[in-house]
Amino acid sequence: MRHTIYQMLLISFSVFFVACGSKQSSGDAALDQKVDSVLQLMTLEEKIGQLVLYTSDWDVTGPTLRSTYMEDIRKGHCGNIFNAHTTAYVRELQRIAVEESRLGIPLLFGYDVIHGHKTIFPISLGESASWDLEAIEKGARVAAIEAAASGLNWTFAPMVDISVEPRWGRVSEGAGEDPFLGSKIAAARVRGFQGKDNDLSDTLTVLATVKHFAAYGAPQAGRDYNTVDMSERTFLDVYLPPYKAAIDAGAMSVMTSFNELDGVPATGNKYLMTDLLRDQLGFKGFVVTDYTSINEMVHHGVAADDAEAGLLAIKAGVDMDMQGEVYFKYLKKQVEDGLVDEKLIDESVRRVLKVKFMLGLFDDPYRYCNSEREKRYVYAPEHLEAALDVAKKSMVLLKNDNQVLPLTKGEKLAVIGELATSTRDMLGSWKAAGDWDFMKSSLDELKAYNGEGNIIFAEGAKKQGTDRSGFAAAVAAARRADKVVFFMGEDWEWSGEAASRTDISVPGVQTELLAELKKTGKPIVVVLMNGRPLVLERENALADAMLETWYPGTMGGKAITQVLFGEYNPSGKLTMTFPLNLGQVPVYYNAKNTGRPIYLPNDKYKSKYIDSPNDPLFPFGYGLSYTKFEYSDITLSTTELSANGELTAKVVVKNTGKYDGEEVVQMYVRDLVGSVTRPVKELKGFEKVMIKAGESKEVTFKITPDMLAFHRIDMTYGTEPGDYKLFIGGNSRDVKETGFKIPAP
Repeated sequence: MRHTIYQMLLISFSVFFVACGSKQSSGDAALDQKVDSVLQLMTLEEKIGQLVLYTSDWDVTGPTLRSTYMEDIRKGHCGNIFNAHTTAYVRELQRIAVEESRLGIPLLFGYDVIHGHKTIFPISLGESASWDLEAIEKGARVAAIEAAASGLNWTFAPMVDISVEPRWGRVSEGAGEDPFLGSKIAAARVRGFQGKDNDLSDTLTVLATVKHFAAYGAPQAGRDYNTVDMSERTFLDVYLPPYKAAIDAGAMSVMTSFNELDGVPATGNKYLMTDLLRDQLGFKGFVVTDYTSINEMVHHGVAADDAEAGLLAIKAGVDMDMQGEVYFKYLKKQVEDGLVDEKLIDESVRRVLKVKFMLGLFDDPYRYCNSEREKRYVYAPEHLEAALDVAKKSMVLLKNDNQVLPLTKGEKLAVIGELATSTRDMLGSWKAAGDWDFMKSSLDELKAYNGEGNIIFAEGAKKQGTDRSGFAAAVAAARRADKVVFFMGEDWEWSGEAASRTDISVPGVQTELLAELKKTGKPIVVVLMNGRPLVLERENALADAMLETWYPGTMGGKAITQVLFGEYNPSGKLTMTFPLNLGQVPVYYNAKNTGRPIYLPNDKYKSKYIDSPNDPLFPFGYGLSYTKFEYSDITLSTTELSANGELTAKVVVKNTGKYDGEEVVQMYVRDLVGSVTRPVKELKGFEKVMIKAGESKEVTFKITPDMLAFHRIDMTYGTEPGDYKLFIGGNSRDVKETGFKIPAP
């Protein structure tokens, strides 16, 4: 009987595909009809099975699935699997679903492909520092191609959470502190994963998941999973825009966040999952929980047990339960007892089936299981080249006194630090299927480029701990060298999920060793590897040059080498503020003034510290180059911006140095008087331009009223008449300034 029904489904599906094609919009009537044709054949248990997502044991024990889950697939009680990849493994699990279950409904296969699948790109925060939307999109495109070629059709990315909290380890997965830039990057990553045309039936695309909905990036005290509490206006104006941008770009999956918002955990929050996400933002895909987040509502204290938590989630609009087994255990009885309307289950199942149709899985369940395609695309040369390109563009030159950098080929270099030899650290957190044994270390790449005889290596200090036994050898190496290159930073496990820190200084005795190396009088280049902004006040004082490389990925060693030697002129700019000290945190560029701002002449009674400046060490948008850029004054096309008009702002940027280089020209705006208080600066435009040594380029920005909109005192969204300041420069601090106004109607 099972095979008869399956054959009927195949005939039915093929008719629909001939009539309509596999490339459908989510609202297309023909697609809805196909979904309903399956839904009508399903039992309640099979419907609930489509709302169940279980993990394979791949990351724990290798490519296996718990035997009970395999039986669940056969019975139609599990419709989706994550942490399963490679075409051979996926094919076998898919075979069980389509050939051994009653209806043969194919599985979705998901994985945390965050910044690469096999070919690993820089961590997402690092990628954002490139300010290169095309390169970021390409990184996601490569990740999608490799993931899809390995049997996957769904990724749990992009993470688009805005955060101003460097203690929170998951800043490594996001795009930093700014909603404008974060929105641009969110859309770019969705396009990369799903393709520019959002044709999910393309076997080299994967379904993107926007996460974590919502405001996960603002945990109190920077502690992961902690409470989030903010005003509605701040949420809508600062934290919501990147989610909206990703949904507008076509993302068909959204993941709930672990945190609560306004006293309600996100996974049980009907305002977030239905009223806002579906009714206001127009989201048409399905919502999946984060790992066991339904169960965790019991710990939050809004549900007495898992069954009650499941009721909250399904009624809030959450379609799929990741790993918690709550829907699997309780939903059927809750429907039978009249606690849940089966029509609510049907709506969630429709959303899941719709995406499976859009992916083409009913047309060919094994379409992602082509072993020849897997061999062709995994670690493809063009993918490695793309990873190298993005790694170089992501690096931020924080300091370069006396032009210590770039290095000169043939210089004798003392290379110091455990991180110089570590390949695992270069992959960072969420490395997916990346293989650090495939890579070369920074030390190996430096030797290959500069000659082994010109490199003196001494570990000197570990990434953490108090072992100083290597200090003497490191100092001796420095004395024999022309320059010192010290790799220092965090262990890769010190950032990412569940990796919050109360102290964001460089761990262990690395800085102590840096002080000893300083005594040799040799020029010192610090190469930083880390997943968050660090407190670098002491390191900045001791080093002659500092290069922020983040965790740069599979091609990181070569990228670092090429930047250090000037094969590539660094062009990255920070997307999170680096504090001067921990006590300033959270510190961010788009803050608001107070009634007693720092610039008042009164020495005491104003908003300031008595033991520290207010200003950070490195502001948002900051990054140096091996060359110098000089900005002209700003020229405006008009000083009045009408309700339906636009004005243009122009600036001439001249490369006054000796090297060709790229500059990220940034435009900020300030609304001087509003019905509610407004930030001192807001990013409203940027352009990355290549300027040859000695040449100049004119950069033009357009400003329209909609770019200046915000939630006003009555919570309507729009602009207000009044005076505005406009700033253009190479970072949020060092800018040229002018003004314009929006006249009253």
